[in-house]
Amino acid sequence: MNKEKITIQHIADSLGLSRNTVSKALNGSETIPAETRSRVIKRAIELKYKQFALIEPEEASSRAPGNIALFTANMPHNTHFGTSLLSGLEKMISTEGFNLSIHIVRETELEALTLPVNFDKTKVDGIVCIELFDKDYTEFIQSLQIPTICIDAPSDLLGPDLGADVLLMENEHSTFRLTRTLIDSGHIRLGFVGDIRHCRSFHERWTGFTRALSAAGLPQDPSLSITEADCLISNLSWLEERISLLDALPTVFVCANDFIAINVMRILKQKQVRIPEDIAVTGFDDSPESQIVEPQLTTVHIYRDEMGLQAAEMLLSRIRNPHKPPQVTHVQTKPVYRSSTGIPASR
Repeated sequence: MNKEKITIQHIADSLGLSRNTVSKALNGSETIPAETRSRVIKRAIELKYKQFALIEPEEASSRAPGNIALFTANMPHNTHFGTSLLSGLEKMISTEGFNLSIHIVRETELEALTLPVNFDKTKVDGIVCIELFDKDYTEFIQSLQIPTICIDAPSDLLGPDLGADVLLMENEHSTFRLTRTLIDSGHIRLGFVGDIRHCRSFHERWTGFTRALSAAGLPQDPSLSITEADCLISNLSWLEERISLLDALPTVFVCANDFIAINVMRILKQKQVRIPEDIAVTGFDDSPESQIVEPQLTTVHIYRDEMGLQAAEMLLSRIRNPHKPPQVTHVQTKPVYRSSTGIPASR
């Protein structure tokens, strides 16, 4: 029995939107609100519209379930952006007949370049890597010749060298915009906090920060920044000591993520430094904590659900066509101004 072909008009009618709005949402137009884009994409998946119908219903019901393996060295916790991302990914792959299994890569396995003990490569159709930033291990996974997508990647491994699909949030331009707005509001002594070698995203955020300084004709002053290893930055006492060793505080700390920013704010408060009157602080991720901390944290919003859907779409497409050229895809982000910088939210 032939089924009616799903069109953009079907999606539009089911949501009460115009055909033009749906078309722009599916094409990622920034003129469409994020909430509307999310509704449209989810409806497209439900209706199995074109690229969201990677496996036809008859095919999915007649074959054995497929298996997708998630590799991670640091399982995302409840407030991590990866939790929402994985929820969207799992929802989409399950509609296409795939199960998701989680494999924690231990330190010993990273060093020895061995697979997790509960992983059988003969029973896996695709691999998702998240919070896995070891260059050698990432290349080892690629040698398995299994369709793979990396959500973020090692800072020193470029997409063409990796040979896998890479999905990132847009890091550089949003950090550039945020930093430039801080400069335009009067800041001329700006510092960055975060290990720029931790992952590709952190390095791109650092690049956006330094590019904004250069565009404004400001020098990059290393004495105002803390860019050592991230494992140390996660240590509150070490970070407190490092801040104390700075010759002078900048007027703003641009932090690589919200977790670091909130720790910086905690330390500054202990030192009786007022935020934002004495120093402004920004983060990245728009985590739930960013709205609970006092003052609320200026940050960069990540469209988590959309990233999960995009990751699933890219991996399923790779499974169906394993020989196509690798893709590096960035998903839009946007600065969110709150009271930790004293900049009006309307900016």
